[in-house]
Amino acid sequence: MKSAMRARDKQRLGAIRLILAAIKQREVDERRPMSDADVLAVLDKMSKQRRDSVSQYRAAGRDDLADQEAFELDLIAGYLPQPLSAAELDALVSDAIVEGSASSIKDMGKVMAILRPRVQGRADMAQVSGLVKQRLSP
Repeated sequence: MKSAMRARDKQRLGAIRLILAAIKQREVDERRPMSDADVLAVLDKMSKQRRDSVSQYRAAGRDDLADQEAFELDLIAGYLPQPLSAAELDALVSDAIVEGSASSIKDMGKVMAILRPRVQGRADMAQVSGLVKQRLSP
């Protein structure tokens, strides 16, 4: 934040302030200090919101707003851990299915509960859910 202030980069400074405000808001709401996993969850949620906003703004022809959201998305992505590759994600899903003794689609909740802390901020949960569903379907 200080480097953005010194460089007088208003766009970057505004995006960083949005991130900090979201984290602080969650701390106040839950009345406890945030752990690293909690911060990752906030950043993950913010990036999902930005991805949705970019697609909606592009569909509506509002490229100026879409560009701002894309900039914020890139900035947030810089604070998230490296995304998982398809092979790593596939291996994690396989391990979770074995660990949860899942045999049918009814066990999807158990598998997702095992996977969520392992992939938080590193993979899109909708993609993970689809992969688990595909693996558990007969």
